[in-house]
Amino acid sequence: MKNIKTFVAVIALSLVSSASFAQTITATASTLDGAEAQIAAKAKLAHSGYSITEAYAGNQVHMTARLTK
Repeated sequence: MKNIKTFVAVIALSLVSSASFAQTITATASTLDGAEAQIAAKAKLAHSGYSITEAYAGNQVHMTARLTK
């Protein structure tokens, strides 16, 4: 029983620590290149990489990205 409790505690802590690093950033610009440049600049300020998770182009481009450590 002690092993199960320890296992559950380790799993819970690993989920909490990985969730604490996830951060989402957004940018709005008139072009895809402009929005990605803003995302790249924000990621650089955070000393992180980034992964674009969505982009929407209507009258303007709205882009969302997740920072990666």
